[in-house]
Amino acid sequence: MSEDWQQAVSWIEQVFGGKVTNARGQGRWRAAWFFDLEQDGQTLQMYFRGHRPGLGKDTERLLLEMRVLQVLEKHGLPVPHIYGLCPEPEGIVMEYKPGQPGIAKLDGKKNQLKVLDQYVDALAAMHKIDVSEFADTQLLCPQTSDERGLADLASWEGMYREYKFRPEPLLEFITLWLKNNIPPNRNKTVFLHVDSGQFIYYGNELSALLDFELSMLGDPMADLAGLRARNLSEPLVDLSHAYRRYEEQSGELIDWYALDYHTVRFALMTPMSIAALVAFPPPRVNLPQYLSWYYIYSWMPIEVIARLEEVELEEPELPDYNVAKQRVNDFTPTYEALRQHLKSLQEEATDPELQYELDITERMSEYLSRVNAMGREIEDGNRADLERVLGKSIDDWQAAQQELETLVLADQTDRRAELINYFYRYTKRHLHLLGPVLRELEVHQLDLGLY
Repeated sequence: MSEDWQQAVSWIEQVFGGKVTNARGQGRWRAAWFFDLEQDGQTLQMYFRGHRPGLGKDTERLLLEMRVLQVLEKHGLPVPHIYGLCPEPEGIVMEYKPGQPGIAKLDGKKNQLKVLDQYVDALAAMHKIDVSEFADTQLLCPQTSDERGLADLASWEGMYREYKFRPEPLLEFITLWLKNNIPPNRNKTVFLHVDSGQFIYYGNELSALLDFELSMLGDPMADLAGLRARNLSEPLVDLSHAYRRYEEQSGELIDWYALDYHTVRFALMTPMSIAALVAFPPPRVNLPQYLSWYYIYSWMPIEVIARLEEVELEEPELPDYNVAKQRVNDFTPTYEALRQHLKSLQEEATDPELQYELDITERMSEYLSRVNAMGREIEDGNRADLERVLGKSIDDWQAAQQELETLVLADQTDRRAELINYFYRYTKRHLHLLGPVLRELEVHQLDLGLY
């Protein structure tokens, strides 16, 4: 048990009474523990939810999520009951809700759609709660159509610029596009989950809605856009069905342009918030996971922008890993030995937290093995594409990236299709390089849920 968790245990036992038992880490990228509280002959199953890595210590965000969950519980939404906020280490102490994510694991489409309908119904009900109910959360209420469109972009952009260490031409391109293409005449404001599609089910029933730390007030299309992103990692079975169900339950027709716009905006939030972390990874970070998110959610908005701009995308040539790794160089045996060694250690480990740490390391070794085999071809492809865009040969990659960023910021509409294709090919190459390291995101096919 970590020193931090021992400190949390002392606080929980002192404040709530009883004794903490059966404590175990969740084994994920943020501080989180399951535990039981033995109290007066009863056992309360509970959960501790700490800070989100990459955002730093943010007490206000934890308090926001706690207050939001309390409002939602008051209105009968299926969310965990809140017990309190532990001061050190900071974290929300809440009810444990049984269940698992990913309705695609359920047997039979009938059961899958049943739970999906229950989630969409809950989302529509949440959107009907009067926004005045969230006054104590201090969520900002947008007053204009432009404010509903831009939503929380300014907040994420401010953080991104404060910690920006290197040129990020792709992120600058998407940011500029968003500012130039705000959907008009969007006049409805609702409470938004934001990182929507996060829920668990138990048996064949919806168990709980989860993860409200990014909540805000805004355009309901923003939550429908979040479902497209969630669908990449946790397939929602039938997104078109979900959108039709939402129209039926909410009485609101979908504005497809606004939905596309918020798809771009929501996806950008992830690479924008972790750009500095990816550029300069801190110790003990789950870098393979963050690299996966960085490239997936950079590729996704480019796909949607290309559709809206009617740009025909050109697929890059991608090296075959199975062929590339046969071209053995002096370093290949070392990479392969490291990967196999770590994989064996992970399989032998029994402690969940140790398994998680070894999984990160094994995942990184697999990525490095792929970089060793295919990195040169990926780099050559990116360089050749960028030389065509800049119209000259490249000696310094970072300097060339800065030139590309300057070109992006010039906002030359006649070069937009060229830039979209460059960024598309660039992200596709890096996603191919990650390959199975992407895990649940490896088969990333964008479903827009159109009907």
